[in-house]
Amino acid sequence: MGYRLVGDATMVVHFLFLAYMAVGGFLAWRLPRTIWAHAAVAAWGLISIATGVECPLTALENWGRNNAGLAGLAPSGFIDHYIEGMIYPEEYTTVVRWIVAALVLTSWIGYGTLSRRRAARRGPVERPSSEGLTSA
Repeated sequence: MGYRLVGDATMVVHFLFLAYMAVGGFLAWRLPRTIWAHAAVAAWGLISIATGVECPLTALENWGRNNAGLAGLAPSGFIDHYIEGMIYPEEYTTVVRWIVAALVLTSWIGYGTLSRRRAARRGPVERPSSEGLTSA
């Protein structure tokens, strides 16, 4: 039971991770500090697509499912198992990847625009003057 719970919980986290990769940059519009987390997630997504490296979440889900006596995701990965052919036809994989890339790019452009507007409203940053300082 515990191993199956690990597998199921990992599947949920994996879905949330992919959703955050697609639209997390828009969250940074309201919570600017989250842009760094989104940059890391987007970088991981790009690296995993470019290199084909297995996601640690896939490995963890396989471990939980296999130890629970269930079939794992191997040889396919999470996206192949749960998303391609279920949410969109497999032949649209490239199109979906471009759509996600466009969402990420759009969210970052919007984040940059909003950051500049916020900075302009705050005005120029005052730097401490060197008056009154003596050199030894």
